[in-house]
Amino acid sequence: MTTQEILEAARGAKTAVALSDSGTRDSALYGMADALCAPESMDAILAANAEDMAAAKGRISDVMLDRLALTPQRIEAMAKGIRDVAALPDPVGRVLSHIERPNGLVIEKTAVPMGVIAIIYESRPNVTSDTAALAIKSGNACILRCGKEAWRSANAIVTTLRQGLRAAGLPETAVCLIEDTTHASANALMTAVGYVDLLIPRGGAGLIRACVENAKVPCIQTGTGICHIFVDDTADQTRALDIIENAKASRPSVCNAEEVCLVHSAIASEFLPKLAQRLGPDRTAKGLHPVELRLDERAAALIPGTPAGPKDFDTEFLDYILAVKIVDSVEESIAHIAAHSTGHSEAILTRTDAHAALFTAAVDSAAVYVNCSTRFTDGGEFGLGCEMGISTQKLHARGPMGLGELCSYKYIIHGNGQTR
Repeated sequence: MTTQEILEAARGAKTAVALSDSGTRDSALYGMADALCAPESMDAILAANAEDMAAAKGRISDVMLDRLALTPQRIEAMAKGIRDVAALPDPVGRVLSHIERPNGLVIEKTAVPMGVIAIIYESRPNVTSDTAALAIKSGNACILRCGKEAWRSANAIVTTLRQGLRAAGLPETAVCLIEDTTHASANALMTAVGYVDLLIPRGGAGLIRACVENAKVPCIQTGTGICHIFVDDTADQTRALDIIENAKASRPSVCNAEEVCLVHSAIASEFLPKLAQRLGPDRTAKGLHPVELRLDERAAALIPGTPAGPKDFDTEFLDYILAVKIVDSVEESIAHIAAHSTGHSEAILTRTDAHAALFTAAVDSAAVYVNCSTRFTDGGEFGLGCEMGISTQKLHARGPMGLGELCSYKYIIHGNGQTR
């Protein structure tokens, strides 16, 4: 199908999904999850993914290959994410406010589906199932446009998910995958006025900037993640090492991974050698990939590493690289974050309550943590089932976007003959 035909098909499906009851939509979701786990479907998805992996090898980094790769366990996790979404309360029809006026009018602000949600994303096949599940649960149709590296995988997943839609009596075109992976299809979605009610880009800074600057349909800016962790002078240093290694190295290719470590000068001479040992020789001894440290001048005077370049504190590395800077106070850490953050996730490690309170109040990011890893900025970890993306803007959604953020609202007014 052409991109225009897909736009028309999704628009044609949105009313049926919006008017379906919660039981029908949940039935579709459970059917989608079961279909993913069926042996024949799993084999087809893994075969398609193997083709994607073979084509991408040597063209993208090993870290990005990990984002692309599927295994039976990852497919089962995708199915679990769909079931978790199905088990959540229905967001559609929820009364957000109830007002009874002196003249007898009853005014209810009521959640309603957006309509058609388009998602442009890159090489993570699990985004395909996550977004489809959230769209259907919230009464929306969705159009998925993935990068060329993941298209075979995404197509196999969408083909499988449609089994659940058909079994529940919903139109299979409620979940559509764009077949054209050139810039033309992305531009078509950005300008699809009358067809797309909400556009959500998920990917690198270039993709997000292109959507925000060129979209003629409503667009939510989702995050590149230049995430910071500030190690305060009263931090529990043993715990800090655990948190930093987790935030940086557990999965460096995701947007909630730490990219910058700020260390209070009062503990820098004691803490930084421990950090260098933990992320370098200790990881190598365990057969794990070491983390390269990009050091500002003060940090470079204390530990070995790579001198930080002018862009290293403004880069989402998505790799085993961590920029390190020494600061003299919590206020300086806040100022640095204000100057360099993308508004995604930041953390303070401290045992001083006043510093934690100041940091959480002053840091203007979607998620601000105290004494834990930034890796928790995730729809599943926040109890949302899964997420449509991490919004780094303030209107209308911020942070992990779950079901509530995929609904708009209308005012429904009940009367008994009132006139004005």
